[in-house]
Parts: sequence; C-alpha cells; structure tokens
Amino acid sequence: MTSSNIKAWANVRETSHEIAEAIFELAKNDEVLAQKIWEEGSDEVLPIAFAKTNEDALYWGEEKIERKNV
Repeated sequence: MTSSNIKAWANVRETSHEIAEAIFELAKNDEVLAQKIWEEGSDEVLPIAFAKTNEDALYWGEEKIERKNV
C-alpha cells in the first residue's frame, strides 16, 4: 500500500498516520492483517510509531496514547 493510501486508511479510522504506518509495517502491507491489528491492538506497534515522530501523543481511533506511557 502506498504512503498516501495508508494516510487515507488512517484518516478513515481517526488514527495517527505514524500508527497506521507501523501497523502496515508489521502486517507486511497486508490490508486484512492490518485491519485485524488495528482492531485487536499490538504492543509492537507503539514503539515503531513513536520512532517515526517527535509528537508526545498519537491517536489509535478514539484512544490517545502518550509517549511517556510506551
């Protein structure tokens, strides 16, 4: 999936782009698996996502995740 497609996927789910990118990395660009990871969560996603940004908080749907808690 292209970067712009991942951003669109993230926007629909009200999820930070960095989290979406990390999910797709873990899913090896498999959109079905990415959706499952997004729905069920994965401890592996957050360290990858925060490594992609200097932001102190990211959103996974309606959940706000703060860097200090990762």
